Amino acid sequence: MAGPSNKSDEILAALRDFTQYYPDDKAGIIMTAELTQLGAIDIWLMFLFYDGPSPPAGVFDNFTRIAHVSDNTKTRSYSELLTFNNFGVIKTEIYTIATEMIPLPSVEVGADFLGAIYDNWRNTTESVIDAAGVIGSIAFQPIPKRLARKAKEAGGDMLDLDDDIDRIILEFDLSWLSTLDSERMDVATQQFYSGSRNLVEQYQASGKLPAEAYLPLFANDAYYRQDYFGRLRTADFARTVRDAYDPSGFFASRTGGWKP
Repeated sequence: MAGPSNKSDEILAALRDFTQYYPDDKAGIIMTAELTQLGAIDIWLMFLFYDGPSPPAGVFDNFTRIAHVSDNTKTRSYSELLTFNNFGVIKTEIYTIATEMIPLPSVEVGADFLGAIYDNWRNTTESVIDAAGVIGSIAFQPIPKRLARKAKEAGGDMLDLDDDIDRIILEFDLSWLSTLDSERMDVATQQFYSGSRNLVEQYQASGKLPAEAYLPLFANDAYYRQDYFGRLRTADFARTVRDAYDPSGFFASRTGGWKP
């Protein structure tokens, strides 16, 4: 589904409620705002997923009732779903990706905090909006506490999320055409996640967000400048596994990605 940017307040409120009151373990959403060169495209893309032939009534009502300009939701096979999503891949552009994790704010704080997160992204994207071919996006990916609970029940994972709070993973993307713009895109990418992190800390300091929230980074989206293992409380365990199974560094020295 696609909706106009002037529905941001409604979309962010629906996102917050979906995360807290997570209606169905088979349901998933990604709310993505997108802004392109000189504001030519300024929209929300609402990705709604249900692991079944069709969602029960009410699962996505908070989103479908928001005025939107297109709706192509339908039952698809997994292969059809993945192929359809290729529309967003532009092979001629340079890409960066970054991430941050935030606690879910209460309903009293939600509009203010999520609005500030959105504004940091939007203002930063607008600072480079004249770059050739630029596309900026922010994706809100809910991580309800029930997902963390299920991961624990299945034996746990590297993120080791507790089920004390609900969370949202933020994904920031920039793409552009010319290497002449790469330096300022690097600055903008850093502002995406550092600005979001600063907002979390400000709201924690004022008692509006849980002060002791565990907020690791999602490795798949992390920027190369971000300190992935510095935010991960299982880092020592990762090093133990590395030392036990790759004591000579054979794999570590021959692969990319994050190293404990």
